[in-house]
Amino acid sequence: MPSKPSRKAVKRKSAPPKERVRNRVPNTGSSIVAKVGKAVEVFRRGGVVVIRGTDGPVAALAVETAGDKTIAAMGARKNLRLVLTHGRARTLKIRLYTPDVVALALEKDVRAENLRAIADPTSDLAAPMKGPFEAQRESLPSAMRAGVKLAKLAGLLPAVLASSKVAKGAFAIAASDIENYEAETARSLALVTRARVPLQGAENAELVAFRPADGGPEHYAVVINAPRPSEPVLTRLHSECFTGDLLDSLKCDCGAQLRGAIEVISKNGGGVLLYLAQEGRGIGLINKLRAYRLQDQGFDTIQANERLGFEADERLYAVAARMLVLLGYKSVRLLTNNPDKVKALEAAGVHVSARVAHKFPDNIHNRAYLKTKAEKAGHLL
Repeated sequence: MPSKPSRKAVKRKSAPPKERVRNRVPNTGSSIVAKVGKAVEVFRRGGVVVIRGTDGPVAALAVETAGDKTIAAMGARKNLRLVLTHGRARTLKIRLYTPDVVALALEKDVRAENLRAIADPTSDLAAPMKGPFEAQRESLPSAMRAGVKLAKLAGLLPAVLASSKVAKGAFAIAASDIENYEAETARSLALVTRARVPLQGAENAELVAFRPADGGPEHYAVVINAPRPSEPVLTRLHSECFTGDLLDSLKCDCGAQLRGAIEVISKNGGGVLLYLAQEGRGIGLINKLRAYRLQDQGFDTIQANERLGFEADERLYAVAARMLVLLGYKSVRLLTNNPDKVKALEAAGVHVSARVAHKFPDNIHNRAYLKTKAEKAGHLL
């Protein structure tokens, strides 16, 4: 008759406390977030990332941080393609034979500065004679599209150099991990800490910090007068704007919207302002400054984003929905002039019971910007 296991052995096999299991981020999601975070670091340092798609791998290098030695190490020119988004390709008058991105054959001498001149529209006036370009007509590996998305996640120009020759020793990641990164980041978001922070016009305010599994960037919530979760809470989604929020730039209306939202929420008895790390409608501060340079050349804010290779608005709202859930709110009255925000938040699982107008006077510097938002982006101004 087999002997009974000792109490010590049974204790080692017992399940962890329920609370720890409930708060733990799923291993699969954490792994995806960590891998993409590492790939972002490699791209920003000018290194090669091997991206494995279901239809084969490619070695990818971000054009913005590429160096001539690294390009040379990627192999013969016949194996290399410059991959751009449709937005940038349209600006360069390139025919769009393939979905999402285009792949261009390269000239004999492949140099980093030449590739950057093609990818960066702020140099178009200084170097207008580009092309002609030969775009690949055959279907492209899914890893090429994932490589461009990785460049976006890294805050770089959305352009990569891709090689069919995969070098050994390079950091490798699945294309699906890159594609699923944003959803996994939202799911992994955790409430880190909260503290009372009296604000001008809202003394009974609490600042709440949230962090995803990769350690950043953090998002924040300003909770004013501790509104009850049983009723739709007055909520403002505010994407961070370094130039407007901190420097009080006159080029946009972000600073006025931020401070105005705090005042409105306080006067209405309470609510929540979500401060989201999505600078420049999701393209990052450096790319936003590039867009400003293009605006100085005569392009509006939407045209500038598209010439850079981005969508008119790259923001995602799953993170905002997760923050509201962690705060205990399921229904909101959304303080916004943007109907797309209402649709996006509802698609992310938050009920929007009403849209509350939120607009401020223009000035000579942001008048054209606001006009573009109204006429092209559908903002109700």
